[in-house]
Amino acid sequence: MVREDLEAFTAEMFDGFFRADQRRWGQVYVRGLLLDGRRKSVEPMAARLGEDGNRQALAHFVTTSPWDPAHVRARLAWRTQDAIGPDALIIDDTGFLKDGDASACVSRQYTGTAGKVTNCQVGVSLHLAHDHASAAVNWRLFLPASWDPTSPEADRDKIARRGRCGIPAQVGHVEKWQLALDMIDETQSWGIDIPLVVADAGYGDAAAFRHGLEERNLPYAVGISSRHTAHPADAQPAMPAYAGTGRPPKMQYPEPVQSMKDLVIAAGKTAARPVSWREGSRPGNSRSGFKRMYSRFVALRVRPAGRGVRKAGDNPELPERWLLAEWPAGESEPVQFWLSNLPSGMPLATLVRLAKLRWRIEHDYREMKQALGLAHFEGRTWNGWHHHVTLVSAAHAFCTLRRLAQDPKDTAQA
Repeated sequence: MVREDLEAFTAEMFDGFFRADQRRWGQVYVRGLLLDGRRKSVEPMAARLGEDGNRQALAHFVTTSPWDPAHVRARLAWRTQDAIGPDALIIDDTGFLKDGDASACVSRQYTGTAGKVTNCQVGVSLHLAHDHASAAVNWRLFLPASWDPTSPEADRDKIARRGRCGIPAQVGHVEKWQLALDMIDETQSWGIDIPLVVADAGYGDAAAFRHGLEERNLPYAVGISSRHTAHPADAQPAMPAYAGTGRPPKMQYPEPVQSMKDLVIAAGKTAARPVSWREGSRPGNSRSGFKRMYSRFVALRVRPAGRGVRKAGDNPELPERWLLAEWPAGESEPVQFWLSNLPSGMPLATLVRLAKLRWRIEHDYREMKQALGLAHFEGRTWNGWHHHVTLVSAAHAFCTLRRLAQDPKDTAQA
């Protein structure tokens, strides 16, 4: 039954392939990812696949066969959007640790996977998510400045490896937040609705990223660092007195900006309200048998400031946004912050649930890395990396769809 379901699913995912051999090896590769086994690179998968275990054919399919992963990702997005009914699109990145330096875009760079600067590739991903399920539907491999021949930071040895890695000539260094906006545009071009964008402070700290979302008329709830500044919502710009010489002054806010942390602390710990936003994975006393996630939160209306915000618009009056802060009962100050352009009447519980939805992407990374071999690709090429992560996403989506068919509310504890 599972084999039949998988064949039907992969036939749908690879329907855009013109060649029958590509459709066949796509199905075989995904099946290899789903089989038990610690290592999900080509050689051990081929050994487990029995009569379909043609190592050379699998390696050719994932590394050099000329198929466009965007066609598969679009089909993944269409299928999972219908099944999941996403509340949000989540953006994040994950590291692929490497021992050598021959793989495309490998460099010493920070990754949360290791929690430090180390030798790795970094992939940016986009996931459709609801509390009960999520699926990765788009990917980009981050190209560090050292791999970009036009960058002042270009490394001669890495530039020489671009050709061997098959990196397209037009691909240069682009910030991760810009890769995220590019993926959002592509995903929308597939006809996918984006009800909300969720991301951590690695993206939310970039005013240009938030402005890009607002230019696209997309609501967001993104993490930010406490150092960012804002005015209270009731602050109003005023015209300074004109001295009569030189250029007339522009309207400005008479009071100095405050940090996000200071604004929340000024509101006081008594402004924090208890919110329970989802069921966790630990046993508890709730009706479902799992412990509820619970903390205290402060939500303020503020006017974000800073050079990046002011450069994005000509209006002297800064727009109002939500500042959400988590302030647990046992802490002397708030511990986490988000900024959102959701409507001013949004209930606190809804605001918290949506901002906290980012946990789904960590769930996806864990499943794809621990069970489906996301970080096991041993090829060195640009196309090979994009092919592999797309096929892993297909395997992950297949598992998610089967769980949803069995119990739509069970995937959160999976």
